[in-house]
Amino acid sequence: MADLHFITAEVCPYAQRTHMALREKGLDYEHTEVDLKNKPVWFEEVSPYSKVPVLKCGDQVLYESVIINEFLDETFPEPALMPSDPFLRAQARVWIDYSNTRFIDAIYDLLGAKDAEAQAEQAAKLTACMEYMEDRGHKALGSDPFWLGSEVSLVDIAYWPFFERLPAVTHYRGVGIPERCTRLKAWAEAMEARDSVQSTMHQPDYYIQSYSRHAQAAAE
Repeated sequence: MADLHFITAEVCPYAQRTHMALREKGLDYEHTEVDLKNKPVWFEEVSPYSKVPVLKCGDQVLYESVIINEFLDETFPEPALMPSDPFLRAQARVWIDYSNTRFIDAIYDLLGAKDAEAQAEQAAKLTACMEYMEDRGHKALGSDPFWLGSEVSLVDIAYWPFFERLPAVTHYRGVGIPERCTRLKAWAEAMEARDSVQSTMHQPDYYIQSYSRHAQAAAE
């Protein structure tokens, strides 16, 4: 198999998804950090969307975290990060899509809301998203710690980076995991203990600082 070259920026939650997948797979890879505010010329040549993550596999180049992560799981099948059953695999993709199209949008819509009324509306939407995940995703799993059962999957990896950044949302907008979402809280604790998280994460203060300009600009 060709050598892997992972191109990332530590502030990016999407890049963290792929970094976690590489760690969960136990793969060897070259790791290059890019300053997204001062992108080198060579980066523009390998990233048509001009964003991270990018994975070079020999002479081949992939981008978009969900696509990269499925490629890694198919190319390096152990440990598996997606179910073998086609229906369960489709269900996993449904939950990843929910993250991409509902949960993440709710986070950034709340951070970008410009007045108290808009913030209250978006806070309710984000809370509803997490309650939906609790009731439709985690509640059905019984005592298993992760989204699809006893083992980590690409679903867990899709969600975690945004939960890691949730303290910034709590700091600026007062919204965190709802009290009644006990399974979601237990899931977050189980995820935080994993090496793939510990080796790629930052502490809450980092995100509070990183999102300060975005959140404060919305309030002006």
